[in-house]
Amino acid sequence: MIDASVLAGGWRAPVDRFFASEEGRALRAFLAQQTADGARIYPPEPLRALALTPLDAVRVVILGQDPYHGPGQAHGLAFSVPDGVRPPPSLRNIFLELRADLGCVAPDSGNLERWARQGVLLLNAVLTVEDNRPGSHAGKGWEQLSDALVTALAQDAAPKAFLLWGAQAQAKRPLIDAAHREHGVYVANHPSPLSARRPPIPFLGCRHFSRANDFLAQRGRGRVDWCRE
Repeated sequence: MIDASVLAGGWRAPVDRFFASEEGRALRAFLAQQTADGARIYPPEPLRALALTPLDAVRVVILGQDPYHGPGQAHGLAFSVPDGVRPPPSLRNIFLELRADLGCVAPDSGNLERWARQGVLLLNAVLTVEDNRPGSHAGKGWEQLSDALVTALAQDAAPKAFLLWGAQAQAKRPLIDAAHREHGVYVANHPSPLSARRPPIPFLGCRHFSRANDFLAQRGRGRVDWCRE
């Protein structure tokens, strides 16, 4: 399940350090025991976001919570689903915001690899989940790895836009601020229907996509084609 050999450039060192640590070894043991007990764990490739987007290519970081917990949904990119899978409610709200912000027509597919290949890192705080048990792998060690990845991104001098959606993502903000680099940080509620329209910062209407592009363009890093299919 965890194959560090597929990682794109820049990620191998922090990932190897984590899995050599006590927390990393404990996480591997937990996942192995879950598998031995017959649990269905998603996604099959938890590190896929790190395979598609090299560290030095990252322009935007979208932080989510944990993977989708239904069969066939999660495939290693936060909020994304494979081709042919109906977009879940959070992703549908993302597409609603894209249309309101940039006029993007809702795409036929909820597969966001098209963003990942443009330097958008789609990273969850927790990278696995048990079937039909949301949050079931929280507190098992993944948070330490995602902290290390966010720290590596923040310490890299190239300006990036960090889109922090929901409390778990926003808990990473001190790691970004501590780097004292020229990054843009944008916060909003999680795009889930439970919070997308609620205070304190409704996701719908946040305009994070155009704001991120403006930030990148002003620093010579180019705009993401969020409407690409």
